[in-house]
Amino acid sequence: MTNSLLLFGLHTVTALLEKQPERVKRLSIQESRQDKKVLALVELATQRGIPIEYHDKAALDAMTQSANHQGVLAFCAPSQVYAESDLPNLLSSLTQPAFILVLDGVQDPHNLGACFRSADAAGVHAILAPKDKSVGITPTVSKVASGATETIPFVQVTNLVRALETLKSLGIWIYGTDADASQTLYQTSLTGPLALVLGAEGAGMRRLTKEHCDVLIHIPMQGYVSSLNVSVAAGVCLFEVVRQRQA
Repeated sequence: MTNSLLLFGLHTVTALLEKQPERVKRLSIQESRQDKKVLALVELATQRGIPIEYHDKAALDAMTQSANHQGVLAFCAPSQVYAESDLPNLLSSLTQPAFILVLDGVQDPHNLGACFRSADAAGVHAILAPKDKSVGITPTVSKVASGATETIPFVQVTNLVRALETLKSLGIWIYGTDADASQTLYQTSLTGPLALVLGAEGAGMRRLTKEHCDVLIHIPMQGYVSSLNVSVAAGVCLFEVVRQRQA
């Protein structure tokens, strides 16, 4: 099917049916799956008038190149990806301080998916990333995100520095994570409108990105390991924001 995106996994497809059913063109279900979770998903799709096909596991394995599809596939229209020009509209309707996650050059789809999942749990309003040298929303990202790619706007920009300046013009402070920063995450007030910037796996933020942050902070490390996986670091930082805002 042309112009279709293949998504798979129970949580991912269920979230898609609940949040954006108009995107779903058809489902392919493993014929041997008759458990409650799959039957509930089938009922949800039937209520929304979505065609359902049944196949054996080998056929679904072939469609997904043996990914962990959990017996559920959705052929759907690609999700909406926002641009820098959409930021004012995305943030104008917020009733609480803006909470943005910026990922500077994350290339691993599993890391991006995990960041989406943590961001959804923390109540992030949007995820922003550059188009170049960064992964976009792929089936693997959606699977790892467990439906979060359907709930959080994803903003891809051609010029990350310019996008950060746009956020600043909207009254948002930019906090960058850097191992050499003088102040820690826990010494920083994070209750106002903010964008939290994390760099790529291993390399961290690029120089220009770092220079355009208002404040640089670091996670205090207590052991031998000197850095965290970007998705783990995102979870730590995001939930410190949550903790401070709920205090």
